[in-house]
Amino acid sequence: MLLETPRAQIGWNARPFTLSDPDGNSYKLSDLQAESGLLIAFICNHCPYVLKIIDRLVNDAKLLQAEGINVVAISSNDYRYVAEDSPDMMKKFAIKHGFTFPYLVDKDQSVAQMYGAVCTPDFFGFNRAGELQYRGRLDDAIMGDPIHRKTELLDGMRQIAKTGYAPDIQHPSIGCSIKWK
Repeated sequence: MLLETPRAQIGWNARPFTLSDPDGNSYKLSDLQAESGLLIAFICNHCPYVLKIIDRLVNDAKLLQAEGINVVAISSNDYRYVAEDSPDMMKKFAIKHGFTFPYLVDKDQSVAQMYGAVCTPDFFGFNRAGELQYRGRLDDAIMGDPIHRKTELLDGMRQIAKTGYAPDIQHPSIGCSIKWK
């Protein structure tokens, strides 16, 4: 089911969580928060919208990480429903696409529920104080031309790093619904 992310209330604080990657390494929100901000991306392995943007996301994430903004991806899909989203497949997906950031398993879906994530991809950008400043799409290419794109998420996170605040205009992300239990 195709969904758009709802308009978010800017300024709420990132909710603490502890999740593991497919190898069992544990990550806390407090460990992920960086001096210049944090991007949390709710994604999965099988969604056609994620597949269309994943390489652009990975490239943008590398740029953000080089600028002191941390990035983490979380899969909240019920992988009993979609086996392609299982932790073993997550690990393969991350390797295939060259992730330079953790890809975490939200097995009980509590983090997605706590954050109000609704689709994949769903992006949440936080400033250095852990306040939500961005909830929007990666870019304006969506399923179209990735060469002539407006890098909305990248630009928004850079603005957050410099000023603590994101642009006033943010377009919702579009994707497949999270596969809830």
